[in-house]
Amino acid sequence: MKIEFIAVRELRMHLKEPFETSSSITRERRVLLLEVRSDGLSGWSEITVDEEPFYNSETTDTAWHILRDFIVPLTLGKIVETAQEARTLMSRIRGHEMARAGLENALWDIESQQKGIPLHKLLGGSLTEIPCGVSLGIQPAVELVIAKIEHELAAGYQRIKLKIKPGSDIGMVKKVRKIFPNVKLMVDANSAYALQDAELLREFDSCDLLMIEQPLAWDELYQHAKLQALILTPICLDECIHNAHHARAAIELGACMVINVKLGRVGGHSEAKRVHDVCRECKIPVWCGGMLESGVGRVHNIAMSTLPGFILPGDVSASKRYWDEDIIEPEVEVTTRGTIKVPESPGLGYSVRRDRIERLTVRSETWQV
Repeated sequence: MKIEFIAVRELRMHLKEPFETSSSITRERRVLLLEVRSDGLSGWSEITVDEEPFYNSETTDTAWHILRDFIVPLTLGKIVETAQEARTLMSRIRGHEMARAGLENALWDIESQQKGIPLHKLLGGSLTEIPCGVSLGIQPAVELVIAKIEHELAAGYQRIKLKIKPGSDIGMVKKVRKIFPNVKLMVDANSAYALQDAELLREFDSCDLLMIEQPLAWDELYQHAKLQALILTPICLDECIHNAHHARAAIELGACMVINVKLGRVGGHSEAKRVHDVCRECKIPVWCGGMLESGVGRVHNIAMSTLPGFILPGDVSASKRYWDEDIIEPEVEVTTRGTIKVPESPGLGYSVRRDRIERLTVRSETWQV
């Protein structure tokens, strides 16, 4: 594959309703789409950054800068045999995993089209349907949380994730668990707590949770290991894990019992597979986390979630949960049993809606040989 053309577009997409975590409230997404062309084929991906550096250090604007000033000069005009080789072209760039993932993942789309097989099969996936959960943002009242859970369960979702923060945590979760005693339930703290909160976090042991996600600092493995030794609830690490080395270190330290694999956070499909393989070797379950992606990012997540180690329902949900109208067709839909059927056509298995993308685009830049 010769990388002949790279285009980046920023789209403005309004969420159906605000999404609140312990660190921010999102009402509109500045979506970065990447299109790469090679041998007459177009590959698409999404650079899954947030607008502000509150999840990780990357943002919409830093990703654009890294792409324009470093990734494009290192990759445009180069020839790679497989999408995985893009990692080598970009190996001088430290960090900026989400920006690098954008280029690599678009090439995975092209490679799967060239070989005439679905992306998930090229990745080594085996599932024909993936189990789905939902992530619920922080709400001003527990009654709203309960109403939203009822709505999502009626839609078939298999697992509920509740965002928590100090002041909206154990009391709310206990009320939810009392009303929904048999629901697969987990909580996500997005680094809102410290090790001295261990007694409070230990109270979650009575709630029969699947896991508590990233309770402590975004870059802290050692203290998560200390916390896991004090509580029964499995800790799931998210922000801490940027590659397979981090995953193995976390597991060997005893810092977690579950790992959330976010495709952008680990630098693309190649590293996501390596993280998956380490976890499977160590018998640690993984699942796919979400970044409020558009349909393009969502379908890459679907493909990754077909790998055999993804045994827990992820945050890959239907397009209509977030958008009045998505940028792919057909839109991602969830069955009444809480699954997404994996497409079997070559490439992503979905078509991008260029007309809608153009209407939503607020800036763009292209490079070609």
